[in-house]
Amino acid sequence: MTIKEIRERLKKKEFTSSELTRFFLERIAKYDGEIGSYIEITEGTAIAMAEEADRRIKKGEDGKILGIPLAVKDIICTKGIETTCASKILKGFIPPYDATVIKRLKEEGCVLLGKLNMDEFAMGSSTENSAFQITRNPWKKDRTPGGSSGGSSAAVATGLCVASLGTDTGGSIRQPASFCGIFGLKPTYGAVSRYGLIAFASSLDQIGPMARNVTDLAILLEIIAGYDPYDSTSLPFSPPDYFSFLGQDIKGLRIGIPKEYFTEGIDRDVKEATTNAIKLLYDLGAKVDEISLPHTKYALATYYIICTAEASSNLARYDGVKYGLRIEGKDIVEMYKKTRLKGFGKEVKRRIILGTYVLSTGYYDAYYKKASKVRTLIRRDFQDAFRVCDVIVTPTSPTTAFKLGEKIHDPLKMYLSDIFTIPANLAGLPAMSLPCGFDSENLPIGLQLIGRPLEEETLLKVAYVLEKEMKVKTIPDEYLS
Repeated sequence: MTIKEIRERLKKKEFTSSELTRFFLERIAKYDGEIGSYIEITEGTAIAMAEEADRRIKKGEDGKILGIPLAVKDIICTKGIETTCASKILKGFIPPYDATVIKRLKEEGCVLLGKLNMDEFAMGSSTENSAFQITRNPWKKDRTPGGSSGGSSAAVATGLCVASLGTDTGGSIRQPASFCGIFGLKPTYGAVSRYGLIAFASSLDQIGPMARNVTDLAILLEIIAGYDPYDSTSLPFSPPDYFSFLGQDIKGLRIGIPKEYFTEGIDRDVKEATTNAIKLLYDLGAKVDEISLPHTKYALATYYIICTAEASSNLARYDGVKYGLRIEGKDIVEMYKKTRLKGFGKEVKRRIILGTYVLSTGYYDAYYKKASKVRTLIRRDFQDAFRVCDVIVTPTSPTTAFKLGEKIHDPLKMYLSDIFTIPANLAGLPAMSLPCGFDSENLPIGLQLIGRPLEEETLLKVAYVLEKEMKVKTIPDEYLS
């Protein structure tokens, strides 16, 4: 059922929010031991929120998600609920305030089931870098759910919440959505407030919704998007009624297929499923043309210079003084060293060292400054492409979900799984992943749509048409009951 359908049944009193919340809590207790999607289950808070929602429904009050059980990635601050970023260094940190997105969800009546697992500080593509647990892919449990929002994608695909929030710095919503066979949307940079989002790479991070259908994405995006005076990078705009675009015709819509995304390295099944989806769009009346994004080949290197530089700056605040973990030493320098040595995981340390290096005297011009210039060229590629097309279609990832442990000791190989998602972050564009089929091992395949800035409605419109036509399963049979 979609959020809209659940809301209608809550209004008709076919069941209460309390009953619905207990249903999900029982599913979490039954299945999450084998999946590992939740870091913290906020049972008491969830039941209290559900009872409050029932009282509001009884009084005839309304809200876009009144009484709907959701869960959020553990990088988003939640007042009074521990927020760790899946890192030992933030263990015990309880934010005194809600992130803007949480505040907006609460105002519309959501029920918060808990906080979801992730790669530590959102650094990773498999959710194996969490300091606390790994998360498994519900379609095949020896496979990764993707990352860094692996907990957010696995929880939705297992039916352990109605929908979730993730974050996307280089593909961390879209790649796990693709691996788990669900829908995930990274909004335009600045469209959703980052206030209360613990920063990894500030010029790239975005919060976005993950769900089992396009309708839920549209409803959640409408709630969390819009200007926020607490975020200096927030765009001054009011979100449109995204829901109203669902079901609109796509005849005449211009689809661009970048030739640089269909070269070596793509799995045969992924290429075939993507091609079939493009053919379907053509059959439905869209115009399909090949385009070129010539600087795509530099995107991965550019991303890892910029994101590590920003991470080294953002994570300097975790020193044992202000937040979470503190390991005492004989003086303050030793305390810093011991705290960071114990508190940060291997991948986080690797990125801090890389970022510090590219920003250091003598290397800034050679690396960071040059990467910033290439980023401008990548953005211009997209600007040129959107003069001749309305939406760009690519595979979300070159492969389906890989095995747990397969790439954890080869970071460069791991980084390549985000090769198709990173350019949209560098350019600040909205992009989403939707399921478009399965490979020969019955693992989900994701299709990526990229749009012009603040044109999320076009992506939702196209995705809705494909969802209705393709009818791809979004939850494994063993979790249907």
